[in-house]
Amino acid sequence: MRLSLLPAWLGVGMLWLLHWLPLPLQVALGNGLGWLVATLPGKRRHIVATNLALCFPNTPKPIRDRWLRQTYQASMRAVLEHGLLWWGSETRLRRLIQIDNPEAAMGDGVRPVIWLAPHFVGLDMGGVRLSMDRQVASMYAPARNPVSDKLMLHGRSRFFSPNLISKADGIKPVLRALRDGLPFYYLPDQDLGRLNAVFVPFFDIPAATVSAVPRLAKLTGAQIVPVITRQLPGGAGYRLRFYPPWDNFPGDDLEADVTRMNAFIEERIREMPPQYLWLHRRFKTRPEGEASLYG
Repeated sequence: MRLSLLPAWLGVGMLWLLHWLPLPLQVALGNGLGWLVATLPGKRRHIVATNLALCFPNTPKPIRDRWLRQTYQASMRAVLEHGLLWWGSETRLRRLIQIDNPEAAMGDGVRPVIWLAPHFVGLDMGGVRLSMDRQVASMYAPARNPVSDKLMLHGRSRFFSPNLISKADGIKPVLRALRDGLPFYYLPDQDLGRLNAVFVPFFDIPAATVSAVPRLAKLTGAQIVPVITRQLPGGAGYRLRFYPPWDNFPGDDLEADVTRMNAFIEERIREMPPQYLWLHRRFKTRPEGEASLYG
């Protein structure tokens, strides 16, 4: 073992030990560690605070500060609970990750399905739970740390063998998967730069937004079925819900389609602000000539 990998393996060992604990104890530990990390100054805390201030300018600062703390707590919980995804039994995972309406997963049951899954903290829990019932296609970017990369692949491949498509392979494998009838679990809401992106409002702020969802839908005839996984308080686990397929999508206006996607994500964020990925610089890419919003 290379010495540079030792800290990662120590972390893996900790998660393996923790996964044996009852979920309420893991939750308490995650909340405690998240509270501690939230008190530490640093770049990432500045990003979270800036995102919340930009998106909720009319919300009193004490409430935003509470959301900031809860964001770290929810994120730390999700990190610690990855041990369950990697080593927990199928029976335990099915009990902890409930699906409210599994009958809605495939939409009308005729057209291909894109599961639109925004970056909430329950994202990985939902993805693994869905992979227990059928083969799923999703995109995959190798992690920088080989230990983390190996474990993430292991966690996503424990049940039905997924169709993991490398981002480096482009769009053609995604089109094949959709045409073969596989649901495509897709995360469309990070700032990935200007390539294939359009600037549309996100909380009334122009945000570089990947336009792949309407493009894929137009090329394949796929229906968009949003899916959100909520982290529940205490030891209650997670709940996954499918939303109705979008009517009249895509339309004739690409920007209008992407704006509609962002508006849907905004609505879900307003329901549970601390569970969104505020640690990401969602407004990193700016229109030409505009200064950084992160200072």
